[in-house]
Amino acid sequence: MRLLPGITSPRDLDRLSPTQLDQLAGEVRSFLVHEVSRTGGHLGPNLGVVELTIALHRVFDSPRDTVVFDTGHQAYVHKLLTGRQDFSGLRQRGGLSGYPSRAESDHDVVENSHASASLSWADGIAKARMLKGEDDRYVVAVIGDGALTGGMAWEALNNIATAQDCRLVVVVNDNGRSYAPTIGGMAHHLATLRTTRGYERFLEWGKTTLQRGGTPGRLAYDTLHGMKKGLKDIVAPQGLFEDLGLKYVGPVDGHDVVALEHALARAKAFGGPVIVHALTRKGNGFTAAEADDVDRFHAVGVIDPETGQSLAAPGEGTAWTSLFADEMVQVGRRREDVVALTAAMLVPVGLDRFAAEHPERVVDVGIAEQHAVTSAAGMAFAGLHPVVAVYATFLNRAIDQVVMDVAMHRAGVTLVLDRAGVTGPDGSSHHGAWDMALLGAVPGLRLAAPRDGRRLRELLGEALDVEDAPTVLRFPKGVVPADVDAIERVGGVDVLARGEGSDVLVVAVGSMVGLGLDVGERLAAQGIDATVVDPRWALPVAPALVDLARGHRLVVTVEDGVRAGGVGSQVAQALADAEVVVPVHVVGLPARFLPHGSQGQVLASVGLTGQDVARDVAARVAGLDAAPVAGEPVPGHRG
Repeated sequence: MRLLPGITSPRDLDRLSPTQLDQLAGEVRSFLVHEVSRTGGHLGPNLGVVELTIALHRVFDSPRDTVVFDTGHQAYVHKLLTGRQDFSGLRQRGGLSGYPSRAESDHDVVENSHASASLSWADGIAKARMLKGEDDRYVVAVIGDGALTGGMAWEALNNIATAQDCRLVVVVNDNGRSYAPTIGGMAHHLATLRTTRGYERFLEWGKTTLQRGGTPGRLAYDTLHGMKKGLKDIVAPQGLFEDLGLKYVGPVDGHDVVALEHALARAKAFGGPVIVHALTRKGNGFTAAEADDVDRFHAVGVIDPETGQSLAAPGEGTAWTSLFADEMVQVGRRREDVVALTAAMLVPVGLDRFAAEHPERVVDVGIAEQHAVTSAAGMAFAGLHPVVAVYATFLNRAIDQVVMDVAMHRAGVTLVLDRAGVTGPDGSSHHGAWDMALLGAVPGLRLAAPRDGRRLRELLGEALDVEDAPTVLRFPKGVVPADVDAIERVGGVDVLARGEGSDVLVVAVGSMVGLGLDVGERLAAQGIDATVVDPRWALPVAPALVDLARGHRLVVTVEDGVRAGGVGSQVAQALADAEVVVPVHVVGLPARFLPHGSQGQVLASVGLTGQDVARDVAARVAGLDAAPVAGEPVPGHRG
């Protein structure tokens, strides 16, 4: 009899025997492989936490006890055990989120997937519970997939150690990997813990020897305690945690439910902050994933559940990331001063190809975007030109460093933002919607958004030639469209289509050029003249763009970032500063968190389609035509 269908809440686990728990773990793995192979999603991380999640829900009482996952992509098993077993729409519009979601369940608390934040959340929740006298409620933070390499996690640990009465358990899900093998000093420390027999085992040997009696036993015991300090440093590197004042339990086999329950119960009984170190294998139980040396099937598309081979139709064209990767290789061959940095995203942002040719010129800092940006400022000061490549959503974490360490010091650092704009199935925490609005306020910063492959190469080269200010290159997720050549260039602004009259100037930013041209054609079909331009360098606003606007009745800006503070806002401000009285209609994303779905679905849901925008613009032009001439009475008002 299958057990998984009967698990509708964590308390259903209480009645299962150890043998049944093993059976359940096997059923969960089969379910994950079967379901995620049909929809795509984060497979490897979840296969690695099956027994760990079962043990957590056996020992702790969610949602009364709070479980926080970091990163959130390892929460699929948690969803299954808390009654969410319909994975048919995983990461699709209307289906389950790929991350914890408060809208789905009371068992979910922290929704976003920006790593290294769980310990701060747990610290705050646990302290609040103590202040409210709720000292019988526990908080568990499950931190893994490289999240412990982030500086924020260590800021939290520093404070957690001071709260000795808090009912807080930190489970380190140590699989040695994020997307790829985890790097850095913390990773080396955990590796030492994984490969050491441990101080407790040494003590057990000493006690056994003493029990044998006689002089040999006494000598062994005395020698043991005489060497105690040195031995502890050698065979018990958990001292790093204990020196912070944190109780350490482990390492424990993360695929043994009974051993995990024992360790977690010990931690729960301690009554204060405890680290439980669980050793897991990413992709455990799926042969194809276990054999993968790159990322253990971290995230997959549609695959064969038996072989792990992709079943997705071959894509047409080149991905933006791949094009950037190839161009960086060419840049590296031409310029020895160019170095590359990333934050645990070497392969996803395409820097692995650059690293293959120039391994000494690539730095992966782990999940530490702040450090990456400031380290890049230091490299620029020392005469190099760093390229910091991250997903657009993760740059949010390093805005202070961009402002104070790079821009204020006029450092020649180039930031490359992959997956800018709407990303699709990963949802609200992964949409790259805020970068243009946030970066628009940075003094001296220049931001480019290529519309096609040729412009990516051109603009990357131009960015790397800037040595006295930060530059940004942003591009979306997906396939690079066909090149769109300009009919002319005016002061650095590319004119892509020019109407015969001067009704509307459409300013299309980067990946929105296709939509802008579609809008122009739709307006022309309605007898409205539209000129469509691509500013190439979207920030700061080019003087030539102000001059072009001066000759039109309406300016429409189209961007795939939030409208509040974005490029359209900057254009409106530039026109006002130049005393150009032309209305500006800003089209972009609303300042709200957009749910998961395909790129097209999300864009359509906020009116970013050619039909919607053209209809709106046509109505605004009609409004201009109906406006009274200066000096004439306004209809409906006294003259």
